[in-house]
Amino acid sequence: MSEKDTMKKILTLPQAKKLLESIGEENLDQFQRRTFDYVSKFSKVDAETAEKLAETLVTEFGLEEEEAVQIINCAPKSVEELRVFLAGGRKIIEASKLEAIVNVLNEHRKLK
Repeated sequence: MSEKDTMKKILTLPQAKKLLESIGEENLDQFQRRTFDYVSKFSKVDAETAEKLAETLVTEFGLEEEEAVQIINCAPKSVEELRVFLAGGRKIIEASKLEAIVNVLNEHRKLK
């Protein structure tokens, strides 16, 4: 396994935005600028909130990290929208848990 393989980490859009901001907009190449524009437009929360949300979704609701990241990136507003992200999973999640996830997302969405 190469060193690049050991350094992979799944990031939410807000975390990617924060990482690109740390490089400095003037130091970004063309691809990084396009990526920065995209994450700036589509980030629903700030990086710190995204990190807390990911931890909550994984620990309290038992989601996989990949599922949590996709949910944070798209921020579904209803249980029906949320089910789209969890439909391919191997476990069934109770409706009350899905409603709780949407409520948590809505609380953080208002903070932005």
